[in-house]
Amino acid sequence: MATATFVEVLLAIFLPPVGVFLRYGCGMEFWIDLLLTILGYIPGIIYALYVLVA
Repeated sequence: MATATFVEVLLAIFLPPVGVFLRYGCGMEFWIDLLLTILGYIPGIIYALYVLVA
């Protein structure tokens, strides 16, 4: 079970795709988060936090 660090959570709030990229690289999670962030900043934050904490 993965636990998010404080830095990852901060990046997920301010720059959601960067926080996900640091954990998963250029995987599917990153591209989904990038698309959600482009379409709306709040959905990108929610998805990034969900991916990093869950």
